[in-house]
Amino acid sequence: MAARAVRSVLVAGRPFPLGAVLAVLTAVSLSLSLSVSAEPPPGAALLEAAGPRWGWRNLTCPGCRLLFGALDLALQLEPNVVRVGRVAAGLCRELRLARAEICQQAVQLFQRDVVAAWARSVLRPTEACGLLLGPRCGRWDILGSWNVSLPAAPKPPVRPPQPPPPGAPTARVLFLTDLHWDRRYEAGSDPSCPDPLCCRGPALPGSGGAGFWGEYGKCDLPLRTIASLLAGLRQAGPFAAAYWTGDIPAHDVWQQRREDQLLALRTVSALLRRQLGALRVFPAVGNHEATPVNAFPPPYVSGNQSAAWLYDAMAEAWQDWLPPAALETLRAAGFYTAQVWPGLRLVSLNMNFCSQANFWLLINSTDPAGQLQWLVGVLEAAERDGEKVHIIGHIPPAHCLRSWSWNYYRIINRFEGTIAAQFFGHTHVDEFEMFYDEETLTRPVSVAFVAPSVTTYINLNPGYRVYEVDGSYPGSSHAVLDHETFILNLTEANVPGAEPRWQRLYGAREAYGMASTFPTDWDLLIRRFQDDERLFQRFWYHFHKGHPPREPCLEACKAALLCALRTGRSADPNLCRPLRPARPFQQIQEFWRQRRLC
Repeated sequence: MAARAVRSVLVAGRPFPLGAVLAVLTAVSLSLSLSVSAEPPPGAALLEAAGPRWGWRNLTCPGCRLLFGALDLALQLEPNVVRVGRVAAGLCRELRLARAEICQQAVQLFQRDVVAAWARSVLRPTEACGLLLGPRCGRWDILGSWNVSLPAAPKPPVRPPQPPPPGAPTARVLFLTDLHWDRRYEAGSDPSCPDPLCCRGPALPGSGGAGFWGEYGKCDLPLRTIASLLAGLRQAGPFAAAYWTGDIPAHDVWQQRREDQLLALRTVSALLRRQLGALRVFPAVGNHEATPVNAFPPPYVSGNQSAAWLYDAMAEAWQDWLPPAALETLRAAGFYTAQVWPGLRLVSLNMNFCSQANFWLLINSTDPAGQLQWLVGVLEAAERDGEKVHIIGHIPPAHCLRSWSWNYYRIINRFEGTIAAQFFGHTHVDEFEMFYDEETLTRPVSVAFVAPSVTTYINLNPGYRVYEVDGSYPGSSHAVLDHETFILNLTEANVPGAEPRWQRLYGAREAYGMASTFPTDWDLLIRRFQDDERLFQRFWYHFHKGHPPREPCLEACKAALLCALRTGRSADPNLCRPLRPARPFQQIQEFWRQRRLC
């Protein structure tokens, strides 16, 4: 089908098959950035459940090889972006990648940057098909192995974490992620449209439309719901700091301009400043802040295609929260470090430099912007100065490109005595990722907490997280001692005349019967999940912020999820071998791919 579609849209006489890759890569960005399971568990494809079979997975291996074989020839011809864009839009329609209108808008938005990145890359047809469709279609090794340099000084002796002494102060840290404000959200509109984002447009007749405060479905949030969250924080505070890990704009990525992204950034940042007052906020860059989505060129890309337009606006919007040195590296590449309070340092990573969806990394994926080597330097200085470190970022490490992820894993191992905690978002669900010692992969050394989203996308309640950490005093571990998740139950909130009531969904130690929340406790919890089905189903309920799918998570789903919880680095089958019952890692990976992250 794909091969016939390609042939049908090539221009007679002089083809420009470069348009094929634009359509495919545009579809990848749309699919990976817009789509999670519309009706989980993993494997229920959003765009298939929506009706017509839209999606880049319509592309077959033979069609892919034809597309990218033609691309090699096309790159030797005149890369006329406008002409190949027309071909790309036609191919997008033929392959049923999206509706015709969305195909046209997406191609127009993506074509210039994708052509520029692709023309500078060295990706070959078999590697391209392996990248898009998996190893069954070709070997993808363009983003090969590389290593950062670790300090020559030996790793300090490992000291197992200990609970704080009785009466020691603790601190509460507000954690917000994936707000996804949709300024076109309309109460009463269609929540089940065929597009990647719904709850927009005219109201439906009757009472089946989107709720006033949000809706279960393929919908983001109106600003009033985010404002309601911030106004109701008194019940969960007071807070010592706030961590905010990005994704501010909505999921309408096919029609976003730079002006739209800057409006979202400035509007939501100003709302946080008003509602949180003097509380210091430490932000991180999400993948949806850019347009095209996921497009974060490394600093060597200059001119109008650079990310300076975004980083400069962030530095301006966040200047009241961050010191000058942090603003300087933020402007340069979207990451920074700053002191939270005496004894605790924060590192905010730009995780877009590890993202498979960032097509600019096709040029060179070796430690983009030198970020990981910079991180080693920050941690080395913190180790020397006796500081503990919190790391925040948007995309969780196990979802990163393999070499980036494995290097990050090495860094966590080397500095396990300095890194007190890791905090991420992006997946919209409530989970975590384990890190083990590299020698045996059995001793837990760290845990990356992955907090649920503020947005409802897809089929979720709005939510946020509060971490209780060891407070500021000499000798503090600054480790996470517990965490609580709060939600807005949309079924209750959308009753006519009701007021939004944000409520505590659960606390980790209480819900899971944990003595503490150190890495060994989370490792033990995974092992308890294997044998205690009731406990695992409780986790599944919290995983979806109190609104789980109708279909339960049974054997295959459970095996894949438990493997994901043990996996702090990508593509490592060894991490899941201790689990029972054993399943082929390739089968587990296929299950993960069907989860379609945001």
